[in-house]
Amino acid sequence: MTLDKLRPLAERLLPPFVSAADRLGLTPNSVSVISLGVAIGAAVLFAVAEPVTYLLGGLLVFANGWLDLIDGALARRQEIASEAGDLLDHVIDRYADLVIIGGLAAGVDSFGLGFLAVTGVLMTSYLGTQIQAVGLGRAYGGLVGRADRLVLKGVAGFLAAGYSGSVVAGFGVIELLLIFFAVIGHITALQRFWGAWRDL
Repeated sequence: MTLDKLRPLAERLLPPFVSAADRLGLTPNSVSVISLGVAIGAAVLFAVAEPVTYLLGGLLVFANGWLDLIDGALARRQEIASEAGDLLDHVIDRYADLVIIGGLAAGVDSFGLGFLAVTGVLMTSYLGTQIQAVGLGRAYGGLVGRADRLVLKGVAGFLAAGYSGSVVAGFGVIELLLIFFAVIGHITALQRFWGAWRDL
């Protein structure tokens, strides 16, 4: 499972949005910064933890993911793709992960689960870039990639908007998502580590 493999398909839908961003005079870096603002908005809405804010937060999560695709495509159209822009994009992606998970944890007052989820997500991303740093290429493999996490967070927001009760063993939708990120995130990180270790 990883929706990152569907990125080429998603990019076929991008041209009208990239053209609109270009006409507005946006740069790839400004789109990246806007995407972080959208992620912060989602986090705040999730922290409020009301049905309507969960719904709106889920929509903003999807908007964040879409903007993350647009910035790279816009850089290619404007022919200004650079290592600096790639660095900014990765940093903003990590902050977006942090704030959205933080907002989800705050909304259900489950900061312990939030910590475990964040460490799982960050280790997954860290292993991807560290594998690249040792010369093996960027690693996107494993059970759950960033695209998967975005979809799961957005869908969880929609589900929590419709149902706030217990789902399994006293845990609601959001708590189960945090547990999933905590467990699967670390498993994915270890998968990436083991695959790279064998290639070294």
